[in-house]
Amino acid sequence: MQRKWIRGGLLLASIGGMFFLGIAMQGKLYTSTHGILDILCLAGDLGSGLLYFISRQLSLGADSFQITTADYGTRFIVVAGLLNIIAAVDAHNLFTGRKR
Repeated sequence: MQRKWIRGGLLLASIGGMFFLGIAMQGKLYTSTHGILDILCLAGDLGSGLLYFISRQLSLGADSFQITTADYGTRFIVVAGLLNIIAAVDAHNLFTGRKR
């Protein structure tokens, strides 16, 4: 809608790449919350949107992690969702004229 194809392509590549690298590293997808940090991680996971829901339907992502790379994978997934939220807020600010 805003004709910023390069910016959108770079965001798609970085968010998708981080999410799929996190899945490849056996990162955990949060499904329920037991504490405040779990709530924040679930919010980050849900920020990935369609990628999160497709991965949940396909049973991707570890239920619990045991190796060191899985912890990095979990963080990659959460950060991908948070980056998607930041990109959406930035796109809204560009649309409303708050940012040029």
